[in-house]
Amino acid sequence: MTPDQLLSFAAVADAGNISRAAAALHLSQPALSGQLRALQDWFGEPLYRRSGHGIVLTEAGERLAVQARALRQVYGQARAVRDAWRGLETGSLRLGASTTPASYLLPGLVADFRARHPAVGLHLSDGNTREIVERLSVLDLAFIEGEVPTGLPADTEVHAWRQDEVVAIVRADHALAGKGGATLRDLSRSPLVMREPGSGVRRLVERAYAQAGLEPAIGLELAGVEGVKQAVRAGLGVGFVSIMSMQHEDGSLAVLRLLPRPLTRTLSILVPHAGASARAAQRFLATCLALPAPA
Repeated sequence: MTPDQLLSFAAVADAGNISRAAAALHLSQPALSGQLRALQDWFGEPLYRRSGHGIVLTEAGERLAVQARALRQVYGQARAVRDAWRGLETGSLRLGASTTPASYLLPGLVADFRARHPAVGLHLSDGNTREIVERLSVLDLAFIEGEVPTGLPADTEVHAWRQDEVVAIVRADHALAGKGGATLRDLSRSPLVMREPGSGVRRLVERAYAQAGLEPAIGLELAGVEGVKQAVRAGLGVGFVSIMSMQHEDGSLAVLRLLPRPLTRTLSILVPHAGASARAAQRFLATCLALPAPA
């Protein structure tokens, strides 16, 4: 017995006629008759008998037809699930993002995706880069800052997404505030307000100081960009943030680009289990990769 034989038998039981059932199934009549013979041989009892221009089920056939119709219903439900996923009428999308993409890039993309696919359950969690990588196994897409960590699972796909610049920030009345740029040596005269360990910005800044042969004087550690900005406003030192976070400031902070060259990094998208990525994740990834770079 095969599932196709049972599904064909359900059609014959409903139609009461082999020719009509064959037409409904888009099969030739000999092909359908062959399936019925094979099913009857497997069952070991006659399942139907000829009656005029059609067929009548035997008692055994009636019993088997109940199961055949149940199988057809299950197949129909499976097709409905498939079609819903194909059309993104259902499903879920689990995103994880480090601070910069979570705060300044993803909100608009998430809002647009939700408007186009309202039935897809969408979950966005944030954290620093290390925390997001640690959650990779339970995410559909992960957005991280800076260097891609080594040791990712072999089926993880990595897409370089956007370029970002990390800048120093000082209070508006700081001696360097009007200069527009500063070297790390200039900045090293002030205590640093640094992000917590695991932050992509912190790793980038520490590497830059090490390459310049300087030791950063960390005066305060804080989690989150807004915490760093508030500490700098309070006069506790110099901070480092993504330039994206300075778009809507009130003038209480001044931006200093790093000299002699800007401090830049790549924002990347990680796709865990890339070979079996859900359709919603594929669609959201395509939207992200099609996003034009800022002018």
